[in-house]
Amino acid sequence: MTDAPRPTIRLDKWLWHARFFKSRSIASGVVTGGKVRVGGNPVSKPARAVGPGDVLTFVQADVARVIRILDCGTRRGPAPEAQALYEDLTPVTVSVPQTPGSDRKGRPTKKDRRDMMTQRGMDDPFTLE
Repeated sequence: MTDAPRPTIRLDKWLWHARFFKSRSIASGVVTGGKVRVGGNPVSKPARAVGPGDVLTFVQADVARVIRILDCGTRRGPAPEAQALYEDLTPVTVSVPQTPGSDRKGRPTKKDRRDMMTQRGMDDPFTLE
């Protein structure tokens, strides 16, 4: 009954391998800043050992990411290889456009401006009164 030790890797190295950050120094800075949680506990040391089964929580590009580690990995490979290292548990959020009811971007058309004026209470936008 020998229990094999669980494979582990440095936290900053794993975040870099899994392509969450462009460089290992950026990953190390995020961990040092206390912005990563392992199993719900804040971590401030980039050398913290993590392995399969650990759940990481961190913010990336204004989105709170929840990740379960599936494998340690041996190199920083292409994206499909990196995506096989983790399971994304981040809840799906529905984004609401900043201007509800408008699917267009940029300057409104003449018809849109007329519609906006009638909604504001101006019955006839062409009167000069």
